[in-house]
Amino acid sequence: MAKVLVTGGAGYIGAHACKALAQAGYTPVAFDNLSTGHRAAVKFGPLVEGDLLNRAAIDAALAEHAPIAVMHFAALSQVGESMQDPGRYWRENVLGGLNLIEATQAAGIDKFIFSSTCATYGDQDGVVLNEETEQHPINAYGGSKLAIEQMLRDFSPKGLTYVIFRYFNVAGADPDAEVGEAHDPETHLVPLILQAVAGARGALTIFGTDYDTADGTCIRDYVHVSDLVDAHVAGLKWLEEGKSSEVFCLGTGNGFSVREVVAAAAAVTNGPVPIEEGPRRAGDAVKLVCGSDKARTQLGWTPSRSTMPQMLRDAHRWHASDGF
Repeated sequence: MAKVLVTGGAGYIGAHACKALAQAGYTPVAFDNLSTGHRAAVKFGPLVEGDLLNRAAIDAALAEHAPIAVMHFAALSQVGESMQDPGRYWRENVLGGLNLIEATQAAGIDKFIFSSTCATYGDQDGVVLNEETEQHPINAYGGSKLAIEQMLRDFSPKGLTYVIFRYFNVAGADPDAEVGEAHDPETHLVPLILQAVAGARGALTIFGTDYDTADGTCIRDYVHVSDLVDAHVAGLKWLEEGKSSEVFCLGTGNGFSVREVVAAAAAVTNGPVPIEEGPRRAGDAVKLVCGSDKARTQLGWTPSRSTMPQMLRDAHRWHASDGF
């Protein structure tokens, strides 16, 4: 079977991508330094333990496995941390990305799927973002991802074709509970809620309850991780069909408020979610969502699992298992 190098393949999204690739008939080769990923998450193909700042390690992995494409997830991804330590984000995300792109091209591989972010758009409150929306990142995380997008455009005249995906929040877990979400420390809303319900942490703090929304809390877009990685596999097939480089946004276009997520979690877990109300956090926008019309029409992408109850059910099943 054809191989695909998956950077960050031991992480949350990368591990799900490896399963989706295996189900689609590819052999995923996870390339991960295990700084935040889990060795036990690599279940669907070989693991190459390596760092993107080490060009020789990338070259060796590409030479050994001869993949037909590269799928790039590995990145530092905490917005707050990127504002406190921007140099680390520019160094690891951007230099690592450049090493990977140059190594990919040097190995004669011409297909590159990049998992970017809607953080490249910056603070565009209340707008349904799409592929044509201007990008003005406001932190080093978004800036570093935008830099890699630009690199791919600059390398494309040299024969590299690419698909870029932009999205906001990812939730849920593999419906079979083979892989799931496990961060340390945890910062994502859905696992924080589930941990609070299970008594593994204290009450969930809702930051700001006086926003101009139906229930007073912020609205964010969420995509089920299985739907997200299905889009990445569709992007690979797009390039295999000889089509041109493209950018796709992945979202619902509507989003969910914090209170809606909490209420859905209470219904799924059949238990109350302990919450406390806190003040607004500086920089939090009222509503951040993106559409996916282009992905739906051109890729045939259908985010069938991206309802909040389904994302919570799958995440709850994973968290109720032994995990990694």
